[in-house]
Amino acid sequence: MSDTADASHTAYAPNTADAPNTADESGAEDEESERLARKASGVTIRQLARRGMSRWELEQLLTKREIAPEVFAPELDRLEAMGVIDDASLAATLAFTQHSRKGLGRSAIELDLKRRHIAPELIEEALADIADEDELERATELAVKRIGQLSSYDDETARRRLHGFLARKGYDSSVVRQAMDAAFATRGRRGGVRFQ
Repeated sequence: MSDTADASHTAYAPNTADAPNTADESGAEDEESERLARKASGVTIRQLARRGMSRWELEQLLTKREIAPEVFAPELDRLEAMGVIDDASLAATLAFTQHSRKGLGRSAIELDLKRRHIAPELIEEALADIADEDELERATELAVKRIGQLSSYDDETARRRLHGFLARKGYDSSVVRQAMDAAFATRGRRGGVRFQ
């Protein structure tokens, strides 16, 4: 074959090295998307195994891990549809746990649920599960326990400290007052100013 024949043969042949291979690029993009979706799913499942998190908290976590919202949103939607991510259940569980174990009142629980960006209607449902009697009973238990730790103080100081303690726990003023009255009824105190 002559040099001119080689040149003419080459001139007609498509240059595949310079042309983009769209099938390979598309396949690589699909693989990368799948890898990122698996990563988002893995991070989400591991975090949920450690502790309950709201959808918003998971979105923030995945964003910090530099996973794009267009990648993790469908994955979170899928997990939400499966019931793995459930803000209503999380709100109810947190309300029960924080009230029964930590002794928190409604307002403190509400603040925590709002901080987690749980929807207001779900917060309202979760707080509705805490009966007024249960809240007063729990506040009274805390007050009676705490009053023993305040035995070295006069009544006025003990009342002020107990009031602050219960208020920080998220109990409203009427519950605080009733719980304090019950706690002071169990304590035989000497001297100081008495509020009745």
